[in-house]
Amino acid sequence: MSSNTDTIFALATPPGRGAIAIVRLSGPGVDAALTALGAGGLTPRLASLRTLRHDGEMVDQALVLRFPGPNSYTGEDSAELHLHGGRAVIEAASRALIALDVRPAEPGEFTRRAFQNGRMDLAQAEAVADLIDAETSAQKSQALGQLDGALSAAYAGFRRDLLKALSLVEAEIDFPDEEVPDNLARTAGPVLDALAADLRAALADSDRGRRVREGYRIVLIGETNAGKSSLFNALTAREAAIVTPIAGTTRDVLDAELMIGGYAVTLSDTAGLRDSDDLVEAEGIRRARLRAQEADLRLWVRAPDMGQAGGQDGGQGDDPAAAFAQADDLQILNKADLGAATPAAGLEALTVSTTTGQGLSELHDWIAARLARDLSGADFPAVTRERHRRRLVEALAAVEAGRRALDLAPEMAGDDLRRAADALARVTGAIGVEDILGEVFSTFCIGK
Repeated sequence: MSSNTDTIFALATPPGRGAIAIVRLSGPGVDAALTALGAGGLTPRLASLRTLRHDGEMVDQALVLRFPGPNSYTGEDSAELHLHGGRAVIEAASRALIALDVRPAEPGEFTRRAFQNGRMDLAQAEAVADLIDAETSAQKSQALGQLDGALSAAYAGFRRDLLKALSLVEAEIDFPDEEVPDNLARTAGPVLDALAADLRAALADSDRGRRVREGYRIVLIGETNAGKSSLFNALTAREAAIVTPIAGTTRDVLDAELMIGGYAVTLSDTAGLRDSDDLVEAEGIRRARLRAQEADLRLWVRAPDMGQAGGQDGGQGDDPAAAFAQADDLQILNKADLGAATPAAGLEALTVSTTTGQGLSELHDWIAARLARDLSGADFPAVTRERHRRRLVEALAAVEAGRRALDLAPEMAGDDLRRAADALARVTGAIGVEDILGEVFSTFCIGK
C-alpha cells in the first residue's frame, strides 16, 4: 500500500455499461487535478456541471463534487466525477487522471485512508465491506449496526471493565506506602469474574454473527434414493440437481444460495451415504460426511422403505446418515405419496412429498423459524469475523490467567490483564494494527 501523499482515483460504480459512472478521487492533489480538468473553483459539497478537458480534448460533461478534508469520507481532500457511463468515457477520464499523477487506487484504499485518518475504527471499516456485500436484510442490519459503532462499543465496554480491574491491581503495587485499602488488588476479582462471564457469552454467541454474514449452512443427508436431490430442487425452485432412479446419481456436493426469512442460506445436496467400491462415489461420500459435520443444520432425508427397514428403531440403525444426525436436526420423511416412513426416535420429523408438494410449505416455514431462533437476538453479536473470535479467545485466556494470579501473587496479574486489554484493542485497531491491515483490507473492492 502506497503512502497517503499519493492522490488516488477509482471507479465507484459497477463496471460495464450504465447511465452514470462515478469516479472517486482522494489525496492532496485533488484540487490541482480538478483545476487541470477544467473543474476548479467548486463550492464544497455542491454538485456543479463542468466540461472536463485534457490535452485540448473533451473528456465528458459531468457533475463534479468536491469534499475538502477533514470532513470527507477519507478525511482528506476528495472529489467525485459523475460521468456518463460509457466505457470510452471512463477510459478517457482514467487516462487523463493518470497523466495528472493521480494513480489508480488499490482494493480498500479509500476506506483504509478513512481508518488511518481517524474517520472510523477498524471494526467499522470491516462493516463497510460487509454492507457492500450484503444481500439479505439480516446482513444489511448487522453491517449497519457495526458501522454505527455497536461492535466497537461492545469491545470498548469489555476493555473499560478490564482497565478498571487493572487500575486496582496497579494501585496496590505502585503505591504500597500510600493510604490505599488493604488487599485493594483482590477487589478486582469480582470485576474480572463478571468480565470473564461476558467474554464467554460473547464466544458462545460467536457463530451467530458468522452465520448471518456468511450464510447459514443446511445440508441434506441420507441414503441413496432417499430423494435428497428432488427435495434440493423443490427447495431451490429449479432443476439444479440431476434426479434419476439410479442409486448413486449424486456424486459430489452441490450448493445453492437461498434467502429464507431474510437470512442467507447455503443449501447443500450430497451423495447418498453407503459403502461403495467406486472410487468416484466413495470420494463424494467422504465429502458428504465432511459437509454434514460442518453444517449448522442437517435435514435427514428418509424414504418409506428405509423407515421400515430397521424394525423397532424405525430404520435408524440401518441408515448411515443416523451417525451424523444431531439432536436439534430435522428428519424429512420423504416420498409420502409412496407410503409412510417410520420416524426415528428422538428427532422432530416432517412428512414431505416432492411429487405432490405435500409438506413443502410446512418445511419452508420450519426452516424460517429455525433461522429466526438461531440468528436473531436482542443484542448485537460481538463476533462477526474470525479475526474477532481469535482476539476474544486471547482476551479470555489472559483474563482467566490474571484472575488466578490475583489470588496468588497480585503483582503478577498486571501483565496478564495488559495482554487481555491489548487483544481487545486490536479488534477496533486502537493498537497494533499494522500486522492486520492487510488481512482486513485485502477483501475490499476497488473504489471503497
